[in-house]
Amino acid sequence: MWDKRKTVGTLSLALALASAYRLRHQIISRGIGLPPPRYQVRVTRNLRIPMLDGIHLLADLYSPVTTEKCPTILIRTPYGRRLGADMMGMFAIFVGHRFAEQGFHVLIQDVRGRFDSEGEFEPFVNERVDGLATLAWIETQPWFNGAIGMWGPSYLGYVQWAVAANSPPSLKAIMPMVVGSNGYSVVHADGSFGLESLLRWIYLLDSAGSQTRPSFRKVTRRLTVAQQEKWLARGFWHLPLKDADRAIIGEHIPYFQTWLHQTCPNDPYWQLTDLRENINNVQVPVHLLSGWYDFALRELLADYMRLRQNGRSPYLTIGPWAHSDTGHVVAGLQHGLRWFNAHLKGIPDATRQKPVQIYVMGADEWRWFGDWPPAYRPFPLFLHSNHKLTPQMPADFEPPDVYLYDPANPTPSLGGTMLGPRGGVVDGRELEFRPDVLVYSTPPLEKDVEVIGPVKLVLYVKSSVSNTDFYGRLCDVWPDGRSLNVCDGLHRLRVGETAVQPDGSCRIEIDLWATAYRFRAGHCLRLYVASSAHPRWARNLGTDEPLATATRIVTARQTVFHDAKRPSALILPLFQGEL
Repeated sequence: MWDKRKTVGTLSLALALASAYRLRHQIISRGIGLPPPRYQVRVTRNLRIPMLDGIHLLADLYSPVTTEKCPTILIRTPYGRRLGADMMGMFAIFVGHRFAEQGFHVLIQDVRGRFDSEGEFEPFVNERVDGLATLAWIETQPWFNGAIGMWGPSYLGYVQWAVAANSPPSLKAIMPMVVGSNGYSVVHADGSFGLESLLRWIYLLDSAGSQTRPSFRKVTRRLTVAQQEKWLARGFWHLPLKDADRAIIGEHIPYFQTWLHQTCPNDPYWQLTDLRENINNVQVPVHLLSGWYDFALRELLADYMRLRQNGRSPYLTIGPWAHSDTGHVVAGLQHGLRWFNAHLKGIPDATRQKPVQIYVMGADEWRWFGDWPPAYRPFPLFLHSNHKLTPQMPADFEPPDVYLYDPANPTPSLGGTMLGPRGGVVDGRELEFRPDVLVYSTPPLEKDVEVIGPVKLVLYVKSSVSNTDFYGRLCDVWPDGRSLNVCDGLHRLRVGETAVQPDGSCRIEIDLWATAYRFRAGHCLRLYVASSAHPRWARNLGTDEPLATATRIVTARQTVFHDAKRPSALILPLFQGEL
């Protein structure tokens, strides 16, 4: 029997879905804070772009359907431009449509050796030559209007730095996001090795678009997130590190081996790929965007400072994001549209109050400044033997704190500046119960306190081994007991590289990176001191064996001093309030 109500209901739902599909671009744009689409989009696929050595890199062109000549945004990626690249390919398609709907040609290109682009992929090595060749090709196209911008996060940002120095006049603006120009200090982070980010990255590259290992890709694409984490853990825990890539990929990855064996910043590979000096010759306008929990934040801020020292006026935006968060992508689209409207179309950005825009965590609000960092007062909080953290200097004699660090059972990394899904803000209370973690806390605050700028930890330490690490982590402790990480950092201590005091102790400074944070009244500041945060940083085995081949493990007896002659202290960039 015909059910009129069911039929009408089904028809109404179908019409609603059809209407939603027809309006999907407007809905998407509104949902991520972009203006309504101005143009329909036409996609031209598989453009073959010649490089200087005769190979071709493939690209897709997203164009607004209009008779007007529009500026171009170039995006060069190792992660894939098509649906076959899984989520990263969807990202490329999504971004291409969003910018094209607003009146830009968007050329999305697979870099050398990735997906169906020809050649061999060597991270960072060919990006200047290939990037300049791509810019030159764009200039010959009939749709080119004389203005090009470049946009993108992570590796998509590095390729922008590769061509920004002494760039052609057609390149009018760039927007590197969650990336720095110096790869060495990300790979060999804080004198250690950025194990989690690097192994996860080579896994991502191979599982998404391996040209030589399709069977590996077929297996890994079926894994759930939890299964992927277990798979990666085989590499995180493997010794020696030179075989960690084989543990997760099935064979050695040449560039991973290069990173492990070339440990000095003056080694040939790092000299070739370090672009910091190029920044001195960058004239093109730059907008830098990052997150407080991004593993490349420190390098991005160093790039900002170098631009400022060279008389440039870059924009800087920092939000509450980690590297893998989608928040910085949405913000990148919002800010990127205004940035390219201003520099490629001549439409002023009326929304930007000042060049520096940062998110103050804890206050949960955006602030605008004329420069970074804003003026602040360095404020020390001293460590004490009763596990207190106070503005008062320690007494003449306070007994030191001692713990044992066993590399076979390293202190784990929880949240923070990791690449994977566990990066960002987490409750770290479980660390406080470990015997290899020292904990120092302030009393509950009477009033709100804001810290904005670089955070530093000065420790007077002694170790029973000649090669070891010390790690610091600043946390916000809520009245309910949650201990949320704000910022952290690590220092590798090698005897012979650090001055030794007559009593055998060493003074070290640990860069806890920068932050912008409001500690609320009733909350406590808490400092963790340990000797690892594995696998964020590769664990220090306590020997002098080379990084790549070390296997021998030695337990270290670690001593942290805090007395009048050795006043260990957390140095905060106090912006507002009193402690």
